[in-house]
Amino acid sequence: MKLEFFRDLYRAGHACIRVVTLEEPEAAQVLLDFAHAHNLQAWTWSSVQGLIRREVHQNTPVPETENAAAALAWLRLNLDAPALVLTLDLADHLTDPRVLRALRELSEFFRLGPDAGDATGRKALVMIDHKDEVPDAVGFSSVRLDLPAPDDDELESIIRRVISRLRRASPVNASMTRADLRLIIENLRGLSRRHAEQLVAQVSLADGAFSLDDLPAIQAGKRRLLQDAGVLEFVDAPASLDDIGGLDRFKAWLLERAHAFSDQARTYNLPPPRGVLLLGVQGAGKSLAARAVATAWKRPLMRLDPGALYDRYIGESESRLRAALRQAQAMAPVVLWIDEIEKGFAGAAGQSVDGGLSRRMFGTLLTWMQEHTAPVFLIATANDISALPPELLRKGRFDETFFVDLPGEAARKRIFEIHLKRRTLDPARYDLAALARASEGFSGAEIEQAVLASIHRALGGGTKPSQAALLECIAASPPLSVTMRESVANLRRWAQGRCVMAE
Repeated sequence: MKLEFFRDLYRAGHACIRVVTLEEPEAAQVLLDFAHAHNLQAWTWSSVQGLIRREVHQNTPVPETENAAAALAWLRLNLDAPALVLTLDLADHLTDPRVLRALRELSEFFRLGPDAGDATGRKALVMIDHKDEVPDAVGFSSVRLDLPAPDDDELESIIRRVISRLRRASPVNASMTRADLRLIIENLRGLSRRHAEQLVAQVSLADGAFSLDDLPAIQAGKRRLLQDAGVLEFVDAPASLDDIGGLDRFKAWLLERAHAFSDQARTYNLPPPRGVLLLGVQGAGKSLAARAVATAWKRPLMRLDPGALYDRYIGESESRLRAALRQAQAMAPVVLWIDEIEKGFAGAAGQSVDGGLSRRMFGTLLTWMQEHTAPVFLIATANDISALPPELLRKGRFDETFFVDLPGEAARKRIFEIHLKRRTLDPARYDLAALARASEGFSGAEIEQAVLASIHRALGGGTKPSQAALLECIAASPPLSVTMRESVANLRRWAQGRCVMAE
């Protein structure tokens, strides 16, 4: 774990530094190593163990300091040498006015004390907490430090350390080429240090070897770990753009921009694409278009569910969003998909009904979109243009805004062919042109449902799926473009001249 940021904050004289992380033991150990390397007294506090002086070869507890206020007061009165004090979950105790008062007084003592002018011998307090929830007074007088996810060099060190530890108990074959190792490291990006260690150990112990053959197990394990975290989720993408019917202009745009990631593009200082906004009719293929990006550029696709970000605790929702964006950057290059973005940030478009939370969340997203430098391609989809904050539609937010309309006749023909093949039916036995004409106004999702309904009807009647059954199902189910004719027409009128047609 690299500590350049912490070292700079310490030398700059920050007396109270907040680290919000679930990797508490890893963060604490690195900070203790920093203290010992710089000849600082090292202290830790928790509500269970109280204050403990952490020396290289022994630990010395201070009696009766389990109470947070008592521990902070003891430090204020007794700490007389350059020191680094780590508190564990102190934020949970700051609702007590005495603890808050003791922390503020200790921070001021550290900031203005006799050794405050010594850039290498100051006193500093580091709060290591599992959530970012502190009183305004503490937020004002402290600085937050976000620990970066492990980079490629650290992931390689983790792999070597785990394999070395496993070999002390039983043989583990870990011979591979440098290229194979790089590929494995790329697939470990975005995981915490602990999860990376656990996953390497798990796949190595399964067969007594660690090699490129373990890549599918690593990818499956990573998907499971990230889904359990509840922030980002992996989404499977089609194997080929041929599996996507229609969207010809959008697919051509993707193939053109694929060259932006080449070495030749870098010679022209050509920046890689940053994102697209997809507007359109429900079921017309916006979600499929998001998958098309990952397919065309051979990148992992991660979905961010805005609804899962909202939490009843103040500040936790913004923290979850920042964590998701940091995770996406750590996994770069990656495609980040925000589905139905207007629902996640609805309060940012008009009258706030959530105390300004949606506006703050939306502001965090806009700032990230403007400033991030990692190769994260953002694709946002939306159904309701009126619910989108106008700031999102400003030129420059996205590389392009596409309108995904209902598929035309040629696209509908291709969509029927894809879904018939997917159900092991021979498209040659069907009159695809007639099906395309009969399904005018149908979305891709509605065409798929018609195919499924025809198969159900055939199985229920003891017959085989047929053209006639499929035409009956098409006629029996009016599409959304009919049942919601006015809203679809309004959306199309708005898109004219404002968006690029995806097909």
